[in-house]
Amino acid sequence: MSEKMQQLINEAEQDLLHTYNRYQIVIDRGEGTRLYDADGKEYLDFVAGIAVFSLGYHYPGFDEALKAQIDKILHTSNYYYNEPAIRAAHLLKEASRMDRVFFTNSGAEAVEGALKAALKYAYTRRGQDDYEVIALEHSFHGRTFGALSVTGNAHYREAFGTMPCNVRFAEMNDLDSVKALVTDKTAAVIVEPVQGEGGLIPATEEFLRGLRELTKEKDICLIFDEVQCGMGRTGYMYAWQKYGIRPDIMATAKALGSGVPVGAFLLTEETAAYSLTAGDHGTTYGGNPFACAAAAKVLEIYKEKDIPAHVREIAPYFTEKLDGLASKYSCILERRGTGLMQGLVFDRPVAPVIAEAMKNGLILINAGPNILRFVPPLVIGREEIDGMVSILEPILSGLG
Repeated sequence: MSEKMQQLINEAEQDLLHTYNRYQIVIDRGEGTRLYDADGKEYLDFVAGIAVFSLGYHYPGFDEALKAQIDKILHTSNYYYNEPAIRAAHLLKEASRMDRVFFTNSGAEAVEGALKAALKYAYTRRGQDDYEVIALEHSFHGRTFGALSVTGNAHYREAFGTMPCNVRFAEMNDLDSVKALVTDKTAAVIVEPVQGEGGLIPATEEFLRGLRELTKEKDICLIFDEVQCGMGRTGYMYAWQKYGIRPDIMATAKALGSGVPVGAFLLTEETAAYSLTAGDHGTTYGGNPFACAAAAKVLEIYKEKDIPAHVREIAPYFTEKLDGLASKYSCILERRGTGLMQGLVFDRPVAPVIAEAMKNGLILINAGPNILRFVPPLVIGREEIDGMVSILEPILSGLG
């Protein structure tokens, strides 16, 4: 490490609140599926900003769209209409097959809005305000207070006292565990169709279909959190579309702006009719022209290039290579995941593997202490996958 990069890290440690255990590199720039640190070292990126840079870095046409919007206006507030938000909302409705859009600045904000929408629906339909939400163990929905309350990891919640939502936790892919928690106070069930932080675990079709039938029967809102698993990562624009099981409310973000902070929560028309109205929810920056110009361009590129189809095409090769590693090295217990959202479960902590991979020019992250998570840009090809394997395999062979 150069003296310059070490100095930058030292300054960060003195000035920034220590809420992250950061890897000891300073990222300077990106190009395609590669990142470069402040010393100019190249890395093959299989993290994509935690499933954000679906198009990689400097995808043709994307930067130009952002620069054009900068020359117009960045922000107006939601007291007025702006053309990029109108265009982005139309394209997002088309891609998501939902009906009403509210733009946010992040995934956590999208989850917060989704929860408020569900509670307002229950209040309007039933007239009570002491409702409960059912979430899933090992889920992750964000760090803000409402999103944290439905995150199924007690460690994340334990230091922060009473949560704002009265939440009960069921088990992933166990419909009976959900049914056992439903009462006349249940306002919503919130689910990640593929759990990310919780271990790359896809929901089964049977589970999702059972949830849909249960919530319809009980007039309970079904919320899908597609912040990480959405936007083509599973080979479908949104993971639920594989089975045609549409939620009442959906949260999206991360890849929606491919690097520009933007999220959204969406409602069906039927749900919106009994949910948020003027004054119930708002945001200063959400839906601003710059963020929405990014989202609109991303959605245009997805449609023009059929990014989900590319994921469906390349994912079998990716899983074949990961399965090959799992079968070859006894330290790997299993492969999990779907599409380009994959994990390798180890019999030991994976932090040393991540550190060694970084030394050799490959960026990876974990999902829990024992799981390597792979969420690369969706535009990767066989060359990048082969490059990842060529770096990772010598590291695994040294683990015994």
